[in-house]
Amino acid sequence: MTALLAGDQDAVERAAGMLCPLALGGSAEARDALREYVRHGEHWTDVLEEMAAAWPVVWWDDLADVARARLDGERPDLWRSEPWVRWRDRIPVRVPGPRSGGHAYPLDLRSDLLLARLADPDAPERARTDALRLLSDRPAEPALLPLVPTLGSADGERPLPLLPRAVRRLGALAVPAAREWARDERAWLSWTGVAVLTEHGDSQDVPVLVAELEADWQRTNWCGPKVIADGLARFGPAAAEAAPLLRRYWALTPHSYERPAYLKALAAIDPAGIEPAYVESLWDCEEEARLLGIASAPDLPSVRERVAALADDPMERPDVREAANARIHGRG
Repeated sequence: MTALLAGDQDAVERAAGMLCPLALGGSAEARDALREYVRHGEHWTDVLEEMAAAWPVVWWDDLADVARARLDGERPDLWRSEPWVRWRDRIPVRVPGPRSGGHAYPLDLRSDLLLARLADPDAPERARTDALRLLSDRPAEPALLPLVPTLGSADGERPLPLLPRAVRRLGALAVPAAREWARDERAWLSWTGVAVLTEHGDSQDVPVLVAELEADWQRTNWCGPKVIADGLARFGPAAAEAAPLLRRYWALTPHSYERPAYLKALAAIDPAGIEPAYVESLWDCEEEARLLGIASAPDLPSVRERVAALADDPMERPDVREAANARIHGRG
C-alpha cells in the first residue's frame, strides 16, 4: 500500500486515507511512511492535512520545521484546517523573490497600481495573489476594504493567499466592513469578518461571535473556536452568553491544545465554578493547561501533591517545573 505514495495526487490521497487508520491501529510502517512522505513527497501538504485530521497532535506537531522549510516562505491556500491553525505563529510569511516562469511585480510598485490589479476582474489569480503579497507587507491600505469580497479563489471556497494578512494589517479600520462580511453566506468571507471582530470589535459584536461559536459546534468544526474564545475573553462579563458554550468546548473538544483558550475565556467571562477545571488541568497533556492549573488550582491536598510531582518530574518541561516550584515556595 505504501507504493501508492509514489503515484499521482489521486493515488497519494488514497494511500494517505488508508495508511492513516493503519498507523492509528499500531502500524509503525504506515506511520513512518507518511511522515517520510511529508519530508520529501510532491503532494506532501495533502498528506500532512490527512495526518493532522486523523492523528494525535504529538504524531505530527514536530513536522512544523519541515513544513516551514518546504513552504519556503509561502503559506498554503488554507485558512481553517490543521495543521495550519496550530502552526499559524510558527510558520511566518515572507515575501519571496520572483519564481522562474511565474508572475511577480517589482517590489517597489506603487500601492495604487497593486490595488488596480486586485480590482481587475480579468486579472489572473496568480497576479492578484502577487499584488496581495506585496500589499500584505506594507502599511495598512484602507482602499483594500471594498475589494475584499471580490478576492476569493476561483472555486469560491477560500480567500486568495495572504488576504487575511493584508486585512489584519488594517486593524480597527476594518471593523465596519467586517460586520458586513460576517453576515455573508461565503464561509471564507464570513470568517474573515469574524476574525477581525475577535480582535477589534466591541460589545455589540458579541452576539455575532457567539453565533459563530455555536455554528462551529453544530458543524463539529474544531479549527477556529479558539480564535473566537480569545476574542470573547476581551469582553469579560459582557460576553456571559458565551459561557455555556465555552464550558462545552472545554469539556469535549478533541483538540487538546485549544482547551487553555476556553479556560482562560471562562476565567474572564464567568469564573464561577471553574476551580475543578484548573485541578483537572494539572494532568492535561498540554503544557499551557498545566501552567494554568499550577497558577490557579485551589489549595487542596491533591493539588499540592500533584504540583510537587510536577516540580520533581525530570521529564516535565522546564517552565512547568519552574512554575510548580514557584508555587511550592510561595513565589507564584
